[in-house]
Amino acid sequence: MLILRKSDIEKVISMDEAINTMETAFIKFSEGNCKIPLRTVINVEDKGDAIFMPGYVEGLGIAVKLVSVFPGNLEIGKPTINSVILLEDQKTGEVLALMDGGCITALRTGAASGLATKYLARTDSKSVAVIGAGVQAKTQLWAVCSVRDIQEARIFDLNDDRKKRYIEEMSEKFPYIRFAGVSNTDEAVKGADIIITATTSKKPVFSAENVSKGAHINAMGAYTPEMQELPEKVLKMADKIVVDSREAVLEEAGDLIIPIRKGIFSEKQIYGELGEVASGIIPGRQTDKEITLFKTVGIAAEDVACAAKIYENALLMGLGEEILLDN
Repeated sequence: MLILRKSDIEKVISMDEAINTMETAFIKFSEGNCKIPLRTVINVEDKGDAIFMPGYVEGLGIAVKLVSVFPGNLEIGKPTINSVILLEDQKTGEVLALMDGGCITALRTGAASGLATKYLARTDSKSVAVIGAGVQAKTQLWAVCSVRDIQEARIFDLNDDRKKRYIEEMSEKFPYIRFAGVSNTDEAVKGADIIITATTSKKPVFSAENVSKGAHINAMGAYTPEMQELPEKVLKMADKIVVDSREAVLEEAGDLIIPIRKGIFSEKQIYGELGEVASGIIPGRQTDKEITLFKTVGIAAEDVACAAKIYENALLMGLGEEILLDN
């Protein structure tokens, strides 16, 4: 079994390659060439969630991700998200690798956002609003910058220190972007070409009135029926609502479930899945005035595809530590 640490993973895959890998994964998923059970979420005494995500992607492999999301960890200086991924050989069932899952989760979630942006955001998009400045938000911006010529980023977080650290780190990575820390979300969203939400909020994090015509929204954070980042009005404003998985969002995404329960949104208003857009079954953005929205809760197909590509690249580069469990 190959052990791949975060430092190994960061060396073996680029964001462009991750976005291409996500494109393959989403297309296979929407074509029915995956077996992806809904995730199992165990709430641990209201401290956080332990999540188990198994999956099989035809031609790529089998994997299971164990991930925990404990928001209170921030108060004790520990990461909110902790995770590992176990990759198996699809022909023999043998365990091939154990990998740092936090790094892969951030990478593949960012890459999914990048893929959605590629097909749904205006090609001339230059400004981004980022709401939530945690680990996920870093790869979100990285991915968006891989597919659009971003020149300005306005950042909001409830924690001023975290916002400051985010801007310092991302400014080094993208020195050509003008970064601004803002005091409220409306200041971030107003006039933004692309809006990224990456929080665990249980109430909407911005006002729909500030969303401009032609904007694209990547709603990446809320992943349970109780969480809700999006104002309900923005669902009515959106010309196209694209999801990672219809089944998953209707089971897990409070951003859609809560408005459905109120009778102000219907699953029929979901335009399609990202894999259907990427494969050309349905078109992506068609006019510069459309408001587009990508809602994702994350599916195991992303983890399987990303882990398989990382393992393949690590073997070619001779990275990782080989261990035997049966001696």
